[in-house]
Amino acid sequence: MSGPVIELDGICKRYWQIKERSLLRALIPLGGPNRTELWALRDADLRVDKGETVGVIGHNGAGKSTLLRLLSGVTRPTAGTLVVKGRIAPLLSVGVGFHLEMTGRQNVYVNGMLLGLTRAEIRERFGQIVEFSGLSDFIDTPVKFYSTGMFMRLGFSVAVQVDPDVLIVDEVLAVGDMAFQLRCLDRMRELQRAGTTIVFVSHHMHAIHLLCPRTVVLDHGRVDFDGPTEPAIARFHKLLSNPDGTGSVAPVQVVGRELLLEDGTPVVDVEQTQLLTYVVRVRFGAPVDGPGVNFRVVSEDGRLAYARQTVLGEQWRHYSAGSEAEVRIRFRPRLGGGGTFHLSVDITDHLTTILTTDLDGPSFYVPPLYGVEGPADLEGAITVDGTSRTDYTWDRLVTGPATVPPAAEESTGP
Repeated sequence: MSGPVIELDGICKRYWQIKERSLLRALIPLGGPNRTELWALRDADLRVDKGETVGVIGHNGAGKSTLLRLLSGVTRPTAGTLVVKGRIAPLLSVGVGFHLEMTGRQNVYVNGMLLGLTRAEIRERFGQIVEFSGLSDFIDTPVKFYSTGMFMRLGFSVAVQVDPDVLIVDEVLAVGDMAFQLRCLDRMRELQRAGTTIVFVSHHMHAIHLLCPRTVVLDHGRVDFDGPTEPAIARFHKLLSNPDGTGSVAPVQVVGRELLLEDGTPVVDVEQTQLLTYVVRVRFGAPVDGPGVNFRVVSEDGRLAYARQTVLGEQWRHYSAGSEAEVRIRFRPRLGGGGTFHLSVDITDHLTTILTTDLDGPSFYVPPLYGVEGPADLEGAITVDGTSRTDYTWDRLVTGPATVPPAAEESTGP
């Protein structure tokens, strides 16, 4: 199969929003038009090659689900051309394609045939489908008695057993327990290795990081960004922090960053046992209560190697507009498998709303330890203006939030 597997050119999708619903208005048109246009997608262009895994992210109403419905053939575009090649396995939402009065067993056969399998092929794969879903005790129960998570588990189990050329997944990690979510991720990795093309919509940014080398950001029905996942997520966070696009002053700006050794000198070479300090200087363009920090170490191929965040939900200090703060993140780069890594941070308010994402942190190379693979605990610790913001001691977990120290009760910035 040559050329793109998925190709969209100038795709637009329009819906009509009814202003008023009444029998009289329906029978006798009075006044002006009773409906307005609602464009779910506008001028969307997208190319996906065979074997690519592409994430799709965006705020609620950005057009993600509409895009997946178009790719799945559930609806047709208002304008533009769309081509999808090969067998498509869509998993769009809970219960789509299920008949509520039928049992799980019967729905497996119905869904399998809708996805292109013969009855003999479904019979051959039935045991694998049920085992993957973990619903053997309920497979002969009518699905109207299934929970949301059970619906999704059965639907996903069928979809990934049809050997699709294109797998289209909408929020599969939003339901189900942790064990099932891990099975989903493992199965999608298997499909990736087998050359399946995957389009994956999720609000679960960690899953996007893990699965998708490339991510598309949708904003008000338009493709705002299409590229590597890390800057795509940063762009998404910026859109969330400034949804009206007015270009107003950013609530937080990063004005300086340094990666230092224990003696305060800049890092040149890194060893796994060294204590490093990442210093980030931020300036507040607007008043902020209780700023928090999310710290990430990302490997060269875009995978998350380590993350640490400050204590959640505390208005521990007020920073006024124009004030600055110094964030110091101490850690040991004990990344056993070694490699090249990159540092990034989010600055949040006390409600954990991301105010800015800084991807311009330094990169460094860590030599591998023989016989060791994968990341380990970096012993990360974060302070803001000398105040510890990663107090995860056992006493704190048992007794609840510690008393805010006097220095943290100041009402003005430094």
